[in-house]
Amino acid sequence: MPDSGLTIRKLTLPEELILMLLNEQTGYFHQVPGWALNCAVVGAALAELSLLSRIDTDLDSLFLLDRTETGDPVLDPMLQEIADEPEQRNAQYWIEKFALNADSIIDQTLDRLVEAEILEHHDGQFWTLTETRWREDLFGASQTGTVGQFIKTRVVKALFTDVIPEPREIIIICLINTCDVLRFMFQIDEETQERIDFICQMDLIGRSIASAVQHNIASLMLRRSTLTKKRPVVALRRLLLSPHFRSGNVPALFGDLTKEYGPVFEIRAPFVKPMIFLGGRETNEWVDRHGRMHLTAWGYFADFEKVYGAHGVLPSLDGGDHFRLRKAMGPAFSRSRLSGQLDQVYRLAREFMANWAVGETLPVRTCRRMVNAQLSSIFLSVDSQDIVEDLIEFKERALIVHIMHALPGFMLNTPGMKRRAKAVDTLIERIRSVHTPAQRAGCARDLADDWLSLHASDPQLVPESNLRFALAASLVASVYLGDALSFAVYVLASRPDLCERIREEADALFENGDPDGDDFNKSSMEVTHRFLMECLRMYPIVPMSMRDVMNPFVIGDYEIPVGSRVNIAQTATHYLDEVFPDPFSFDIDRYLPPREEHRDPGYAPYGLGTHKCLGSRWMDLQLAVNVLMIARYVTLEVSPAKYVDALRFNPLPSMKPTEKLNFRVIERRHELAA
Repeated sequence: MPDSGLTIRKLTLPEELILMLLNEQTGYFHQVPGWALNCAVVGAALAELSLLSRIDTDLDSLFLLDRTETGDPVLDPMLQEIADEPEQRNAQYWIEKFALNADSIIDQTLDRLVEAEILEHHDGQFWTLTETRWREDLFGASQTGTVGQFIKTRVVKALFTDVIPEPREIIIICLINTCDVLRFMFQIDEETQERIDFICQMDLIGRSIASAVQHNIASLMLRRSTLTKKRPVVALRRLLLSPHFRSGNVPALFGDLTKEYGPVFEIRAPFVKPMIFLGGRETNEWVDRHGRMHLTAWGYFADFEKVYGAHGVLPSLDGGDHFRLRKAMGPAFSRSRLSGQLDQVYRLAREFMANWAVGETLPVRTCRRMVNAQLSSIFLSVDSQDIVEDLIEFKERALIVHIMHALPGFMLNTPGMKRRAKAVDTLIERIRSVHTPAQRAGCARDLADDWLSLHASDPQLVPESNLRFALAASLVASVYLGDALSFAVYVLASRPDLCERIREEADALFENGDPDGDDFNKSSMEVTHRFLMECLRMYPIVPMSMRDVMNPFVIGDYEIPVGSRVNIAQTATHYLDEVFPDPFSFDIDRYLPPREEHRDPGYAPYGLGTHKCLGSRWMDLQLAVNVLMIARYVTLEVSPAKYVDALRFNPLPSMKPTEKLNFRVIERRHELAA
């Protein structure tokens, strides 16, 4: 048991199996395809019921012994179904039946391990083991490590010594061996394999469960559909006549197409390959849970990263290297990092707003420049206001050419683009000039410090050739945060009722001086928090993502073959009535109990799965601080007024308001020092 004051109940076999299979190098499970994992986890649950004397099983049959509930929310529903079945069934039948819905078992098991502080969950559907102290007679003293290490120690003893394993170890070894992953976890020679085969014959429960799991894993009909349902094709006329297509509202457009055509459809435009689109709540859930096994980011991103002379940058990586890089850079993009630098945000925001005069008209790009002034200083310790437009235009042109393929390649080599490309070199030169050891002494750590330090400590993971992209891309993040701010300011200026409620929270926060990071919580900015959630729902900056298919999969009876490129319209759900009723209504009460519509997998403003935005919590805080400060210091109105009720968008390469949108300063509530 733990020696840290934490009480942990005895682990079940499904929990031990999950911990055993967890690969901390990738943050996910050892090379186990989804169906095999489902079968193995169900097998572990049935074996646990057997050890609890609720069922008995042999190679031919499974018998009910006792229908008394165990008190385990994972095991009891399975026990109930077995008890209610009028016919005698075997283990293979029950594994096949339960494996079809095993995702809920895996989810509950992971949640319980997180609640017990055995696992830690990270954004992007990654998990790592937490440190725990264990008393174990094996070493004659307390051992410091993780519960997973403790379980693996027991398995290692069983595999590599003559110790007779306990039934639980036998079952775990049988199941892992059936999934064919022991060879990825340990060095298995011929002698060890003989030992594994011997162990797998030692226990009748383990043998029968493993045999049933193996038969189900081998069933191709269950792992992969043989249906060849033809993907529906969106009529080009239907697309062009859509009001959302004409206004540039991408998530609303794909919400309509998903309702009409289903979760998979094609768009065939002249002179380009047919484009496959995925949309809908179930699709979002599938991508979030299983996308890592079937989809890869490298192929579609390769040409874009070459523009910066890079290869294997964070957005293009998958698997173990991607997890390592996210884990290493996570603190740099964390909310806590920003919380410690809010004094800079306040100062830079006030300096930027100080020159806003009553009656002045501000172009919508003002929001980008406001955010850039903050991120340049906080991320890179430089000023980039004079070159930020060139950096943004070069990056957006590269995205349109190499990611969206909406322009031919020569459009990136025009004289204007070549001139703008030089801004990247100017930025890197500025960063290097102020990031010498002497100049950084006593300074708060910034993002450039993190990238340069990681390059020095692990030049294979972050080679120097990738620094140019990493540092420039960090600054261009002001595009996304700035455009999100512009949408929020648009709603603030067009909804005086909401503006007044947010202003009340801003005045309360700032009336006694500048608040610290802990002051920005759901209680102090309850309205602002829901307001921003609704802004991100209605106006997601990155409404779609692109991936290449490395392993075939089936969604909604449509098989997507290897080599396909899919466009995942993850925010199509933001405009589906079954997920967000009356989706065109700006309603911040969606996020209050009992509605809590954001808990649906259909809410995906920051993406899905392993490539979910690493800086989402940073963005939430910086966005909130800027909205609150704008509401406190000035009153704005939308110009021209026609956009109050009918905003138009520029959807390429990411979604932003039309550049024709402006904000007019109509009141200054507090003075700001210029």
